[in-house]
Amino acid sequence: MGDESLPSGWEKRMSRSTGQHYYLNVYTKESQWDKPEKPAEPVSSGGPEQVQCSHLLVKHQNSRRPSSWREDNITRSSEEALQLVKSYREQIVSGRASFAELAQKYSDCSSAKRGGDLGPFGHGAMQKPFEQAAFALKIGELSEPVHTDSGVHIILRTA
Repeated sequence: MGDESLPSGWEKRMSRSTGQHYYLNVYTKESQWDKPEKPAEPVSSGGPEQVQCSHLLVKHQNSRRPSSWREDNITRSSEEALQLVKSYREQIVSGRASFAELAQKYSDCSSAKRGGDLGPFGHGAMQKPFEQAAFALKIGELSEPVHTDSGVHIILRTA
């Protein structure tokens, strides 16, 4: 019995305790012993298939690519990046500045010229911590600082 083809959204795993194979639904993380007959549904959580978000990214020296349209060589520490993101978030929450204004001025992502708008995206398009935060937000809600390989983000869900 080779590697049988499974419906999409399922992975075959081996139970460490019993040595038996089981099947894992990659969306819900539920497992079952019986071979699945139909594809796992990505929307089983009742969540959206896509969200639309804007973000403001502050890169730091340990970012995957420590340069941006604003600076060729980013030298700030991740702690400094976090403090900047927290200060931007505070300005937005207090109403002193709009998300789009700050993103246009300060985001180290090329989405800055669109006020941080990333457009709609589905599961698997973004780095995992970013995706998890984005999909957890309600429309109009602003995330806490989120760390990814790119740097520190705040995310605003727009649709």
